[in-house]
Amino acid sequence: MQFEPLDQFQQRQKKLREIEALGFDPYPREFHFSHRATDVVAEHAQRPAAELDAAKVPVKLAGRLVALRPHGKAAFAHVLDQGTRLQVYVKLDVVGERAFQLFQLLDLGDYIGVSGHLFRTKTNELTVWVAELTLLVKALLPLPEKWHGLEDVEARYRQRYLDLVANEKTRAIFVKRARLIREMRAFFDARGFIEVETPMMHPIAGGATARPFITHHNTYDMDLFLRIAPELYLKRLVVGGLDRVYEINRNFRNEGVGYRWNPEFTMLEFYQAYANYRDLMDLTQELITGIAQKVCGTLQITYAGKTVDFTQWQRLSMRESICKYWPADAPPAPAVEDLARPGGPAALIPRFNAWAEKMGYEIIRAGKDITQSKDADGLITGLLFEAVAERQLIPPTLIYDFPTAISPLSKQKPGDPSLVERFEFFAGGLELGNAFSELNDPEEQERRFREQMARGGEEAPQQLDVDYLRALCHGLPPTGGMGIGIDRLAMLFTDSHSIREVILFPLLRPEASGERGPDQGTGNTEREK
Repeated sequence: MQFEPLDQFQQRQKKLREIEALGFDPYPREFHFSHRATDVVAEHAQRPAAELDAAKVPVKLAGRLVALRPHGKAAFAHVLDQGTRLQVYVKLDVVGERAFQLFQLLDLGDYIGVSGHLFRTKTNELTVWVAELTLLVKALLPLPEKWHGLEDVEARYRQRYLDLVANEKTRAIFVKRARLIREMRAFFDARGFIEVETPMMHPIAGGATARPFITHHNTYDMDLFLRIAPELYLKRLVVGGLDRVYEINRNFRNEGVGYRWNPEFTMLEFYQAYANYRDLMDLTQELITGIAQKVCGTLQITYAGKTVDFTQWQRLSMRESICKYWPADAPPAPAVEDLARPGGPAALIPRFNAWAEKMGYEIIRAGKDITQSKDADGLITGLLFEAVAERQLIPPTLIYDFPTAISPLSKQKPGDPSLVERFEFFAGGLELGNAFSELNDPEEQERRFREQMARGGEEAPQQLDVDYLRALCHGLPPTGGMGIGIDRLAMLFTDSHSIREVILFPLLRPEASGERGPDQGTGNTEREK
């Protein structure tokens, strides 16, 4: 990826000097507008020419030049403001010779301010008759000419500022994402939750199973971990008497990247005292259905060519989902009882792998450390679910009753210690949320922490969180808690098939070495010299 050719930059610098010679400041400090282009179009788009001519509606607005059509002593142009294009008309004998000279030195990409009145052209296009023109900033590099056809999508992510200018779809994605977050806050605020902030640097990595990023605090001479989840701090707040809390938080996980994963991501986490996972199932369904209606304007949306209908929720246990979505051409399908039987999940792997190898699908790889573990049934059930069911969960689905072996922070089900009170939320084949009846027995929590540590690995906790156990000893009331991936939910609601499409500045590899600034030299512009 390269900067624009040197001559483009130099030509615009030359125009900049000419603008300064005319006595104009190319970088003024402010501009007070009376209208946004969006409001002008919304309010006046249907008004006929005669009515506009009679009213002479005054407007003063700003925007980026995205089209220029000179016609001798007059010119038409389009400005772009908040995603809306509006035509302007500049005439020599109206704005005066000096301002018209300024206009002739403008380029696409420059920001201008105009004031005048509205009228319609002979082609009936709503237009601003410019009486006064102001340069707001001179763009020294041009906009890409064929941005929409750009094949290098990484360039769009790296230069998101250009992507937002040239691609209305990109702008719409982030406007919708912002509204999604706003509606989430409104939902929880209306139900008595309070928004809180918890630390992003932790002395002990915890709250989720993931490899953390590590940093160092010089004054304390101590290593710290960037937050992989806020869970343990939020539950400390419930111990302290904040019965309903939520946080919209940035998390960091030092793991691979893919269409569903970015090392830095945003989540909503909330906790409700005196509730369990069944209560949170109802709340989740209400939350997501309401957001879909308000953000998308419909309860039937399209994702990856398939309809996701938020009037048709389904709830399945993890074992039921494996049976329901077992490959039709890999008979016989197991029964729930087969998965509940000791050794039953492991016995299904050869059957599935024989089908997967024939069909070219990924084979389930249950290593020796899993098959010989006392938790083998639970660990393998999780692998079977991921391989068989997860990607087929197109309808909004709550998958509940997870194996205890893969749920170290959840309460066990009464009468069945192999399962916990946990559910995950799926739609469009995406995993979107994870919820528990929170484990509040400090002795049981310590035992599970120690089991995690004993299994080892980079993703397992390396230290026992003694302070969190101390907090549990002071009493965590019955509590339901949930985390929802905002980035993935934004993917679903905007029909985006990569998480990078919904993150303004996703993490990318460094640009190729040797690339330099627009002067192709020291990085200093002529103006700075």
